[in-house]
Amino acid sequence: MGAISLARKLELVDELWSPRIVANLNDYHVKIAKVRGEFVVHSHEETDELFLVLRGELTLRLPTGDVLLREGELFVVPKGIAHQPVAAEEAHLLMIEPAGTLNTGDAGGPLTSPATPI
Repeated sequence: MGAISLARKLELVDELWSPRIVANLNDYHVKIAKVRGEFVVHSHEETDELFLVLRGELTLRLPTGDVLLREGELFVVPKGIAHQPVAAEEAHLLMIEPAGTLNTGDAGGPLTSPATPI
């Protein structure tokens, strides 16, 4: 056991939109990811999803309007709500969600990436 350096873990991430598990919290995974561009519109019917911006900015497009997150800001997307993460420039994120949650939720497709430990 020891401290986890998110900066060092992010240095190991080469792919965009490909979450990596950095810690387990009960039945949840703490994940990091590098993102840029537009992700797929999707929802998670059974769970909320927490996004925390570590670097850059992230827009979450929601049916009720966009939510802009800057460094150090977080937002919880309620379960069942469609959302589309978008980052004009590369951004670094921390996410918390139940173990086994797919990054593309109900949308599936080629951007589906099973989270792996890093």
